[in-house]
This record gives sequence, structure tokens and C-alpha cells, in this order.
Amino acid sequence: MDSQHPNNALPRVVLICHAKDRIDSLGLSAWLASTMDLVGILLIRERPLRNLVKARSEIRRVGLVRFIDVLAFRAYYHLRYARRDAAWAESEITKLRVLYSERPWQTEQLLVEDPNDEESKAFLLRLHPDLVIARCKFILKPDIFEIPASGTYVLHPGICPEYRNAHGCFWALVNRDLARVGMTLLRVDAGVDTGEVLMQTSYSFDERHESPIVMQYRVVLENLNAITDCLIAAWRGRVEPLSVAHRNSATWGQPWFTAYLKWKLAVHAEVR
Repeated sequence: MDSQHPNNALPRVVLICHAKDRIDSLGLSAWLASTMDLVGILLIRERPLRNLVKARSEIRRVGLVRFIDVLAFRAYYHLRYARRDAAWAESEITKLRVLYSERPWQTEQLLVEDPNDEESKAFLLRLHPDLVIARCKFILKPDIFEIPASGTYVLHPGICPEYRNAHGCFWALVNRDLARVGMTLLRVDAGVDTGEVLMQTSYSFDERHESPIVMQYRVVLENLNAITDCLIAAWRGRVEPLSVAHRNSATWGQPWFTAYLKWKLAVHAEVR
């Protein structure tokens, strides 16, 4: 038996997520509260100008023409999927809050604009978590991700190192790399999804009917039991990182509408 962590002990956990992401802030928080000792939630309320900053960054990265392609996908998603996906999300939140309701909880929360700021740092230092689960679109600084004694972890929707950064499942679908439509549990380091890989898994996704956004949530939600076991084992020091040596590594950005059409045409051709 681990003398430092008795078998009936649970790790102290803080969740970092966006305030507007209800699946994370309401659903995954219930999961963490029921399976571990959720001691705090750091909620991010993004500054209004942050979208402009991100847009400029994306234009510098991919160019203006490709950025228009990104905007076209967002517009199409809003018209085609947004309402249906929102209803799905509310249904999933209800399921999660019923499924993970064994332990009553009331967790301290802090609303911030930047999880790397001094207020966030003070919040984490005061709560002294064993683990932090980061579900946010910020690159955390070492001053933050090194606070928890047993590490900060990301539930990344994509198989790393092949599909690092955002929307890994989408790009695996576009590339017809279906074996890598999955998720990676990894420990945060100073890079972008370059830390130790603890677990990789997938689920029985439905290319014809599920949106890529739903897929990126479901690949996490369908594997919560295994994620729980892996995180607790990591806290106990009983997980051996997976080797990713000699595998291709690539970063991916926002979905393009032209790439979406390529994916859907491929799926249509394959089912004929």
C-alpha cells in the first residue's frame, strides 16, 4: 500500500475552465467532486478584446484567405449545428450531475480573466491542490502549472503528438486518420501539448451525424472512469508515461470550412 496516500484517500483537485463552458463548469465539476476531492474551480471570463487578439494571431499564422475559411466554418457551424449541439450539451450536463451526485459538495470558485494572473496564483497556492485539471484555451505558465504537487493535466481532444494544439479530432477526421480520433491525457509542461502522455483512448464516434464539437466532448465524457483511475494512479506515482518517441508531431489550428467539406465528401464516398 502507498504509505503516503492510503487507499481510501482522494487527491485534492482544482478545475480550471471557461465560465461559459457549461459541460466543463457544471458537468465535469460534478465528476471531479464525486470521484476526487474537488477543492476549487478557477473560472475564466475572457476579456471582450481577447477574440480580436486571437483573430490577429490566427491571421498571422495562416494568412487572411485561410482566416476567412475559418470564419466560414464558424458561420456554417452556427447555422448547421449550434442549436442541436446546445441541446445535446444540456442533456449531457443533466446526466453527469445525476450520475455523479453521490457526494454533496460546495466548492470554492474564483472568476478571473487570466488563469496566469497573480489572483489565480494566490488561489491555487492557498488551496494547495495535488492535481489541477486544465480545460482552458490558455497556455499556462510554469508559475501556475507547477503549483500542484502531482502536476497539472490536460484532457486533450486529439492524439498527441500527431494532433497537438486545438481541434485534434477534427483534423484526424479530415486526414482520414480515424485511428487517431481520440483523446490524450497528458501532463502540462512548458510546450504546447508536449508533456508526458499518460493515456490515449477513443470511442465509437459517428461521422455522419455528430458534429466535430460534440466528438471532442464525447471522447472525454465516454472515458471518465478510465481517466479517473489514471489520474489517481498518477497522484500515487503508479503510472508509467507512454512512449511517443519516433512518432510524428504536428500542431493544428482552427477548423476550415474547405477542410470540413473535404471530410464530409470523403464520408459520403465511403458509405456509398
